[in-house]
Amino acid sequence: MAEWLYEAGLGENRAALVEGGRIVAARIERPGGLRVGTVLEARLVERVAAGLSRVEGDAGAAVIERVPTGVTEGARLMVAVVREGIPEVGRPKLPRVVATDAAPGDGPDLLARCHASGVPVRALAPHQPDDLEAAGWSEVLEEALSGEIAFAGGSLRLSPTPAMALFDVDGPGATPALAVAAATAAAEAIVRHDIGGSIGIDFPTVTGKAERLAVAAAIDATLPQPFERTALNGFGFLQIVRPRAHASLPELLRADPVAAEALALLRTIERTPPPVAPDQSVSPRVRAWLADRPHLVAELSRRTGVPISLR
Repeated sequence: MAEWLYEAGLGENRAALVEGGRIVAARIERPGGLRVGTVLEARLVERVAAGLSRVEGDAGAAVIERVPTGVTEGARLMVAVVREGIPEVGRPKLPRVVATDAAPGDGPDLLARCHASGVPVRALAPHQPDDLEAAGWSEVLEEALSGEIAFAGGSLRLSPTPAMALFDVDGPGATPALAVAAATAAAEAIVRHDIGGSIGIDFPTVTGKAERLAVAAAIDATLPQPFERTALNGFGFLQIVRPRAHASLPELLRADPVAAEALALLRTIERTPPPVAPDQSVSPRVRAWLADRPHLVAELSRRTGVPISLR
């Protein structure tokens, strides 16, 4: 039976949809930013004739594609968040909003989204067995950070780019069976890592119409709707387009690998059976990152009941 495992962690909340003892979907939520579904008042600070205009609210800036008629620069309007901010090196994508008549309010958080899925949700506590790790949490994070995803008979390499997320298929021999297995593995990885937007999969060259149709059928059977895709062309490339409401797990973790390392360390210390050592040895970069966020170490000390210091 499938269930969501939810963990209110230090600096981030985590959730994993587990089925058959393995993680089929992994999600991380960090504080700050605008959540999808949030309705707020904003001011139009830049209106352009073609393209994305810009608004600003108390929580920061966002882009809006269609500005209601009669709304001029400097005017205020109600907007709803339809896509959260996407971290990118050098040029993060701002949240996207649409004009609305709805009342102000916060969008659902990660726990609420898990409950809304209709799948049972089980909250995990640090003193309980680490069912999240038992299902493969660390392996999923490593996939997201490294991009290396193994499957029976081959492997995928995932490369997020500003334009699209790219999967490259590798394996012994350019056989139709390899391509079908890779299509299934890529579709599973898309769900597991919450990858949306434009996605490309580069398969070994697949000859023959029946073989190409089999690859496409494997994606259709594994990847839940809604999505659109192209046919597998003669060069072995297939493109998928999915809704994109949040940053994918690889985008989130790769945007700040030190943060990912530091938060994973806090999780490990919090889950250490007592007595927890008050002096913790950490890497210089993690120590520097946490030094800028003393509230996290203070909360770790409170949760463990030990005055934690990092060296």
